Amino acid sequence: MSRYRGGFTLPGEAGYEELTLKMAEKWGADVIRDSDGTVLSDEITKAGYGIYSTICIIRDHNAWAKEHPGRLQQSFLMAGPVMAVDEHLEIPVMEQFFAQQFRVNDSSDAMRFWQVWDRTEATLVSPVCPAGTAQTGGTQSPEKSGEGTAQTGSDGQPGWRYDRETQSVIIENARPFHRYTVSFLAWQIWEQISMYNHVTNDWGDREHLVPIDPVYPDVQEYLMDWLENWCREHPATTVVRFTSLFYNFTWMWGADARNRNLFTDWGSYDFSVSPLMLDNFEKAYGYSLTAEDFINQGKFQVTHMPPTQHKRDWMRFVSAFVADLGKRMVDLVHSFGKKAYVFYDDSWIGLEPYGPDFKRIGFDGMIKCVFSGYEVRLCSGVDAPTHEIRLHPYLFPVGLGGAPTFMEGGDPTADAEEYWMRVRRALLRVPMQRIGLGGYLHLTEDFPDFQDYIEKISDEFRELEALHRSGRPADTGIRAGVLHSWGKLRPWTLSGHFHETYMHDLIHVIESLAGLPVEVGFLDFKDVTDGALKDYDVLINAGRAGDAWSGGDVWKDPQLQVCISKWVYEGGTFIGVGQPSAAEGTDTFYRLANVLGVDEDTGAKVCHGKWTFDTADPQGLVPEGCALPVRGGRFLTDGKAQVLLSHDGYPDLTRYRFGKGLGFYLSGYSYSPENTRLLFNLITAHTGKRAEELLYISKDPKADCAYFPEEKTLVAVNLTMKDLETQITLPDGICLLNIPAGGQCIIKQAGSVLSE
Repeated sequence: MSRYRGGFTLPGEAGYEELTLKMAEKWGADVIRDSDGTVLSDEITKAGYGIYSTICIIRDHNAWAKEHPGRLQQSFLMAGPVMAVDEHLEIPVMEQFFAQQFRVNDSSDAMRFWQVWDRTEATLVSPVCPAGTAQTGGTQSPEKSGEGTAQTGSDGQPGWRYDRETQSVIIENARPFHRYTVSFLAWQIWEQISMYNHVTNDWGDREHLVPIDPVYPDVQEYLMDWLENWCREHPATTVVRFTSLFYNFTWMWGADARNRNLFTDWGSYDFSVSPLMLDNFEKAYGYSLTAEDFINQGKFQVTHMPPTQHKRDWMRFVSAFVADLGKRMVDLVHSFGKKAYVFYDDSWIGLEPYGPDFKRIGFDGMIKCVFSGYEVRLCSGVDAPTHEIRLHPYLFPVGLGGAPTFMEGGDPTADAEEYWMRVRRALLRVPMQRIGLGGYLHLTEDFPDFQDYIEKISDEFRELEALHRSGRPADTGIRAGVLHSWGKLRPWTLSGHFHETYMHDLIHVIESLAGLPVEVGFLDFKDVTDGALKDYDVLINAGRAGDAWSGGDVWKDPQLQVCISKWVYEGGTFIGVGQPSAAEGTDTFYRLANVLGVDEDTGAKVCHGKWTFDTADPQGLVPEGCALPVRGGRFLTDGKAQVLLSHDGYPDLTRYRFGKGLGFYLSGYSYSPENTRLLFNLITAHTGKRAEELLYISKDPKADCAYFPEEKTLVAVNLTMKDLETQITLPDGICLLNIPAGGQCIIKQAGSVLSE
C-alpha cells in the first residue's frame, strides 16, 4: 500500500492482467471494475482489490426476451408530418426510424393508444377499422392533450386504417395540402447504450442486446431470480454497480445516416411507456394519458421546456415504481454482503437523485461521469454515503462526438487535461470520495503520456479529498439562488453534459458557479411565491423566452413579479441573462424590466425611440479578457441603467439601482475564467467589493483557490496550460504565487507565514 493509494477505480480486462495490475499500482487504485463487454479473470479478482461488477439489469437477457417477445420496452414515435396532395394518403410508420432500434407494435393492446393528427387543423382523425384493432377509449383528462377534438369519422370526413403488411397508415378523405402525422407505439429491439457502445467500438456481428420492461410482474420475478443467482455466482464482487435501473434516457436514431440522431434528451421519460404502465397510471391518477401527451406535436416533452402537469404526474408515477422495485433489488444485493452503487448517466428516468423517492432505494454510492464542474456538483450533493466521478475521456477509440481519442489522430492526454481543469475547480468546493475511469484499459498502451497524466491527477485528487475530510472550505457567505422550472428537483444540470447543452446560457452560468466560493441553491417559481427569497442574497434567471430555464408563461403570475420586485427593492440582487422573466402579453417583454432597467423589442417597438447611452465601467466589474455573447434588440427602459458593455448601440451588460437592491442584465453568457470572474463580481457587488478584494481569491481569474480553515491550508489551481503568476489576498497580506501550467499548489499556513 503506497502513500497515495485509494479512492480510484480502474477498468480491468481479462487477457491484460499484467497491464491491469501495473496501472492499478501506478494510479493508486484500490478498486478494479469490469466494463461493458469485458470480464475480470481470477488473477485480477484475487489480487487484493475491491471489485466492482457492472450490470445493466434490463439488458443482456436476450434468450428470455425471445421467449417473451411482448415484454420489451416501448416508446411512442411519430411518423410524419406528411402532406396530402389528394384524398388518399399512405404513411409508412417506420420509414424515418432506425430499423435496428425499433419495431412497430401493432398489437390490439398497443393500437388503443395510436393517434392520427391533422396538424394543419390541429384535429384528431378517427380510425375506420375493425372493432378492437384501434380503439381510442380512455376517461376524460383534466388537462387537454393537444389542440382540437377528434373528427366524427362520418361520410366525407377523414378516417384512417392500418395495413399490417406494409406497416402503413392509410388515410381516406384526407384534406389536400393538410399535414398529417401518426403517433404509434414501437418496441425497442436494441437498448440504446449497448447500441452506442456497439457502434462506437465496431463490435461487428455481436448480438444486439434488447431491453426488457419490469413493469410486467413476470419480468420482475425473472429479474429478481436472475439477480439472486448473479450475486451467488460472483463471490469476489464487493460492489454491484448498476449501470442503470430500468428506463434509460431517450435516444431515437433515424434511418438516414445524415440525420442519425433524431432526438436525444437525458431527462425525458419517453422510453418508460407501455400499455400496462399507462393503464396503471390511469388507475392511480384517475385520468388517462394519450400519445400526444408524449409526442407533443413532434416536439416531445423536452426537458428544456416548462413541464406540463401531465409530465410531472408521469414522472412522479414512474419514479415511485422505480424506487419500489429498485429497493427490492438493493435489499437483495445487501443480503449477500455486497454494496450497491448506481451509475447515474444512463438511467435518469425514474431515478431523480434529488427527488422524493431516491433515498428509499438505499444505494450505497452514486457514480456520475463528468466532463465539467457542474456535473461534479450534481453528484456531490446527492444523499448517498459514497460519491464517485467517472473521468473523461473514456477509454474508447473515439469520443462522444466521433473524434478520435485512443486511436491514430487522437490526443487523449490533451482531452484529459481539458476536462480535469474544469472538474478540479468544482472539487475545490465540494467533497468527492472517489474518481475512476471507464472503458478498455488496453487502449492506453500506446499512450504512455496519458498513463502518466492520470497518475498525476489521481494524486491531486487524493490531496483534495484529504483536505475535505478535515472540514468545509471557507466561502464568502453569499447565498445565490438559481431560478428555473425544475428547481430543487434538478439542480446542477440542464439535461445532458456540457457539450450537449452548450447553446443554453444557463449551463454556462452554473458551470461558472460550480467553482465559486458561494453557497448555491436552486429554486422553482413556487418556492419564490412561498417566500424562499428570504434565504438568498442573489437570484439568477437565465434562459430563452418560453424555455424551462427562463420560465415561460409562469411569469404571467403577478404575485411572482411582485415577490421578486419587492425582494430586490429591499436589497436583493437580481441577475438576468438572455431573456429573463420573458413572457408576451403585457407592456414589457421582460416582466422584471422594472428591476433590470432593460427590456427587449420583439418587433412591436421598431418605431419607438431608444435611449442613447455611454458605455463605462466605473466600478471595475468587467475583467480584462471578458467577452459575452452579443444579441440585438435590447434597450434601456428609462435611461438610468449603467451600460458596462455594448455593441452597435445595444446594451450587453448593465447595472441598475432599484431601491436598495441591484439588477444586472447580461444579453448572453459563456463560460470562461474571465467571464466567471465577471459573474463573481456581480454576485459580490452588493457588498461593495470586487471578488479579487475578498480573502483567498486570486487576482488573476485564471486561477481558482480554496482555503481549508481546519488545516490552515490554501489550494490554488491553474485553469490554463500556461505557467501563471498571481496574487492572493490573505488575512495578513498578499501572497505572490507561481502556479505551473495546469498545476495545483498546496500551501500550508501558520499565522502569516506561508510555506509550500
